[in-house]
Amino acid sequence: MPSVTDAKSVPALEFRGITHVYDTVTAVSDLTLAVSRGETVCLLGPSGCGKTTALRIAAGLEVPQSGELWMDGRCLFGPSVRVPPEQRGVGLVFQDYALFPHLSVLDNVMFGLEGEKSGARKDLAMDALALVGMADYASTYPHTLSGGQQQRVALARALAPKPSIVLLDEPFSGLDARLRDEVRDKTFHALRQSGAAALMVTHDAEEAMYMADRIAVMRDGLLVQLGEPKQLYQHPADKFVAAFFGEVNSFPGIAEDGVVETPMGRIAAPGFEDGQRVDVVVRPEALRLSPAHGGAFGPGYAKVLSSRLLGRSSLVHLCTCKTTGEELHLHARVQGSYMPSDESLQAIVLDESQAFVFPGEAAT
Repeated sequence: MPSVTDAKSVPALEFRGITHVYDTVTAVSDLTLAVSRGETVCLLGPSGCGKTTALRIAAGLEVPQSGELWMDGRCLFGPSVRVPPEQRGVGLVFQDYALFPHLSVLDNVMFGLEGEKSGARKDLAMDALALVGMADYASTYPHTLSGGQQQRVALARALAPKPSIVLLDEPFSGLDARLRDEVRDKTFHALRQSGAAALMVTHDAEEAMYMADRIAVMRDGLLVQLGEPKQLYQHPADKFVAAFFGEVNSFPGIAEDGVVETPMGRIAAPGFEDGQRVDVVVRPEALRLSPAHGGAFGPGYAKVLSSRLLGRSSLVHLCTCKTTGEELHLHARVQGSYMPSDESLQAIVLDESQAFVFPGEAAT
């Protein structure tokens, strides 16, 4: 018998070399990923990258061609194993809520507890509704609720059986921005209090950073990078990952003596050969601006094209001069309401921690 320590180390969910192909399109390729107990992992990527397919495989709604799927040390899919969806014991939360309109909120949550005694079913359902702040709506019907309230009921239904893993497929995409923030926060705390592991699909990088302990970035069916939100934001594996976590300024350059000359000054480029083409990626918030006093329109300086207040920050459109004499259009995001006037000259200080250099495309 495994020890308590060994049991805790067993992942709640584990993909082992999972591959799934639709006709001639590889939706998921050799996916290996483990979700620990009590951990939330977000599958992040653009439409068609394979993240929803991976979630459906975990739920048993898709059957992959190869690999293995394990849950709590039990094989759910393998060469000679195929456990049906209803026997997997996972909690599912879809973006369309999928509530029964003819059942009350309480009955909707109790629906997935048929194996329990009547009294226990009600207690478990009410506990789950309380967890998501919906206990006062137990006797109401779904059509009387807002979209956010319906989604919280759907989450309560998924949590009521106390599954070891909850699968969430774009659960907040149908909500407006303000309501999405509220429901996302309720969901975050409910998952933490439940102790369940969670695998969530999203195409929203900010949402993934808010919800996840770790993020798995996918592209074209492949797992590109896996790590904590801070790690992925500060140390992206490539240009694709860097750009997926927000708008970036991107332009080509040439590495020489371990640096790249840019309109904002030199950026370190260790590990690149002299003369190698590179892609320079700079986040807008990496550009710090101040009025230029006696500066020239050249490296380290930029001309303001336009400024826009976006609430807590301002977006400044800049034109700066490359070493080749060409002009380059850049965006700077600055805190507060700093809005320099059009055509004014600004001095640029670069925060190199938010600037990245990646291998560029070879010359053709």
